[in-house]
Amino acid sequence: MKGFLEWFKSSSKMKRWMFLILLGVIAICYAISKILVTNKLETVKDVVIIIIGFVIGFVAIIVGLVHMNKRTLELLVEETDKREEENLKSLIFNRKVYSQGPKIVVIGGGTGLNSVLKGLKKYTDNLTAIVTVSDYGEGSTDSRKMLETLPLEDIKESMVALATNEEEMNSLLNYKFEQGRLKSLSFGDIYLLAMQNIYQDFSKSVKQSSEILNITGRVMPVTMEEMTICAELEDGTVVESREEIPEIVNKKSSKINRIYINPTNCRVAPGVAEAIEEADAIIIGPGNLYTNVIPNLLVKGVTRAIKNCKGFKIYISNIMTEPGQTHEYTLSDHIKAIIDHVGEDVIDYCIYDTGEIVPEIIRKYNEEGSELVDQDTSKAKSMGMHLLKRDLATVDGEKIRHNPDAIAASIVELICEDLKFKDMQNNPEYMILNDRLKDKKKKIKKERKFGFNKNNSSDDDKKNEEKKSKFFDKYEERIKSIRESDKKSKRKDKKAKQQLRHNLNIHKEKSANSIPSNAEIKRRRLEESIEKMSKANKNNQK
Repeated sequence: MKGFLEWFKSSSKMKRWMFLILLGVIAICYAISKILVTNKLETVKDVVIIIIGFVIGFVAIIVGLVHMNKRTLELLVEETDKREEENLKSLIFNRKVYSQGPKIVVIGGGTGLNSVLKGLKKYTDNLTAIVTVSDYGEGSTDSRKMLETLPLEDIKESMVALATNEEEMNSLLNYKFEQGRLKSLSFGDIYLLAMQNIYQDFSKSVKQSSEILNITGRVMPVTMEEMTICAELEDGTVVESREEIPEIVNKKSSKINRIYINPTNCRVAPGVAEAIEEADAIIIGPGNLYTNVIPNLLVKGVTRAIKNCKGFKIYISNIMTEPGQTHEYTLSDHIKAIIDHVGEDVIDYCIYDTGEIVPEIIRKYNEEGSELVDQDTSKAKSMGMHLLKRDLATVDGEKIRHNPDAIAASIVELICEDLKFKDMQNNPEYMILNDRLKDKKKKIKKERKFGFNKNNSSDDDKKNEEKKSKFFDKYEERIKSIRESDKKSKRKDKKAKQQLRHNLNIHKEKSANSIPSNAEIKRRRLEESIEKMSKANKNNQK
């Protein structure tokens, strides 16, 4: 009975369609009764009334039933989201609903790739992460040396990003044994090696891991061969170790001319090209342009598959430049670097940040040689790009990161607009995506307004944060910096006053043995200085 009454709540928005169906039934009943009680249809008016009654009745019933079914599906999605957030099991909850979502492929590596995956996994199960198989020149870990495995760090991090419980999955895959025969070995390396031995295929073992570990989507290595990322600078210098690239670029004061992989004829892993060609959307970036993004595109067969794909080809621009790699690079420079390496027709859309970041955070990046990416939109448009400006940045501690929900919302919005253009508003896929998109946009707006992180805040913290003004949220870091500057200024003034008083006492002591007039003059000058400083401090406090 309780479940039945739920349909009549105002939030369900079902009563209006029930009422419309009821009106349709009444109209049809009226038309039928008119026929039964009328012995003879003498006038055209009677015929018209009966026809109108039937037409209105059937139209009202059909429209009511269609919208009731549509609203039922929307309620199913809303209930699913609630149950998912509460980590509860529900009879309504069914992941198969999301297996019909858009096919999205994300290409890259590192923190940027994982941010995109974290956001998109809330919209679809048809999510594929294609990651680099390289240790980036940083050397093998003890676990890798002992087990003789391929570089698996990017693969493990992507699995963590796609997991339902990221924290627990991270603890599991990155757990290192501290004693016994397994000392220094990583559980993630042992698990993936065991899977490889079972399936006799590394690519297939990674794919199957997604099902075994109950991960949303799947992770695929871009190639089965270990890649070494090398750089050639404008002055002809060749760097064959990823970690040495920034240091040598700064030392030589020479920019990167091109990036290449070794071996140069790396073949694409099985299933990667097919996943790219069938995708509804391909996401490139964000991440280190020359060490995370471009190397994946250089693997033989990847670029061709991207060009053959009929879906959206989207590049997510970096927010900050990278010292020793993309110093002084603009938005168009990032796009041009990709085109120079793999050719045109790999990017249709570019999503970039608004650049509205608290100056104090940017200043810390500036000290390390990094700065905001200059948004030369006119030049980027001349390269045939469709540009989308979105508020993507979020501050995590002292780091500027891409907001996973904001990136995902921007991508899904493009897909929804395409489905709407194809007149698929009543398609279940569109309704699911659109409903989730609206919900996420509200949450993003609320979090930006009140400035709290839902996952890391207690209920009391949230209440306190909600009381903060929008101004305080935007300029909180700046206010802290100004307060610190004021404290330092007061300390300097205090020390200066103490020094002046000390000098005054010395002059008073010397006045007995010196000419009275000179000692008196110096004493007066010092007293005047102290008096002026005191007045200045009072004015500053006011």
